[in-house]
Amino acid sequence: MKILFLESFFGGSHKEFALGFKSRSCHDVTLVTLPAGFWKWRMRGAALYFVNHVKDFSMFDAIIVTDMLDLTDFMSLAGKDLPPVLIYFHENQLSYPLSPRQTRDFHLGFTNIISAFAADKVLFNSKFHFNDFMKSASQLIKQMPDFRPGWMIEQIRQKTEVIYPGCDFETGVIDLRQRDVKAPLILWNHRWEYDKNPEFFFDALSTLKEKNISFSLALLGEKYDIFPDIFKQAKEKFKDEIVVYGYVESRKDYLAWLKKGAIVISCAIQENFGISIVEAVRFGCIPLLPDRLSYPEIMPGDIHSRILYQTKEDLMGKLQNMVLNYQEYLPMQKRLSANMEYFSWEILIKQYDSILEKLKL
Repeated sequence: MKILFLESFFGGSHKEFALGFKSRSCHDVTLVTLPAGFWKWRMRGAALYFVNHVKDFSMFDAIIVTDMLDLTDFMSLAGKDLPPVLIYFHENQLSYPLSPRQTRDFHLGFTNIISAFAADKVLFNSKFHFNDFMKSASQLIKQMPDFRPGWMIEQIRQKTEVIYPGCDFETGVIDLRQRDVKAPLILWNHRWEYDKNPEFFFDALSTLKEKNISFSLALLGEKYDIFPDIFKQAKEKFKDEIVVYGYVESRKDYLAWLKKGAIVISCAIQENFGISIVEAVRFGCIPLLPDRLSYPEIMPGDIHSRILYQTKEDLMGKLQNMVLNYQEYLPMQKRLSANMEYFSWEILIKQYDSILEKLKL
């Protein structure tokens, strides 16, 4: 099949997903992108760019778009010879957490709803995200003063599937080198943004430092020109523990840090899948994650009580125990790494290609 992939926000997980799909799919994929920036304008204006840039859509067997696009605008402007369209939801504007300075633009949330309704096929990146979207969409429709199109919800549900995003690692057994058990390396490998809740993370580390518990710290992850001040404060506060500070451009160097890491922590307010966590666990880090969002569905259920926390106090207690008794957690290292193998592109790409083939029929 000839597939056209339109990505209006080519950065972060959107970029990784698009490139991963293009390189692994058995189909012929043409990728057309816009830079990651001005996301509200991307949602409102990307359709115009794509229609003007591509010209002839009839040469393709299917089109893939993601949530940063007003699909109804695109479909109306592209003309009647449009092939089937699949939309993939990395996030949505109905339930995405806002910083204290922001107010929600319900127009963008409704754009997500009608885009899902207009698509021939809808994919979400986790069960949690799908359920969260459907609940939030229903709530927004109920706020309409009259002529509420509640019937859309069931029609969206009927054409939706959940397929996790592929991750860029190989299948098979990974050699997990021994970690430093005296000063275990704690990883932050998320975006430096409000929704990842860095204050919560650094509060937990402060407790360790106050108790003179030895650890080292790798502050990785993508950051933009403007990022939370807490990272600048942490650079000074944890200067004796920090071994790397900032985004690592080289994929090889980034994986090297994951292979040295002992513990990877998430304090996220919002996380619809969590590629950074899956990658770190695949390469041997023990996770410590909130007992909510997508984490319970992607981690083995029988060890939830050891690696998922309920409250801030629970996080601090479990983290202290992990650092002081890290050796006791090593037996679950290989098992967790093996569990994460399922999320490799090599395995998941077959599901994506199969859905596209059915879409053509």
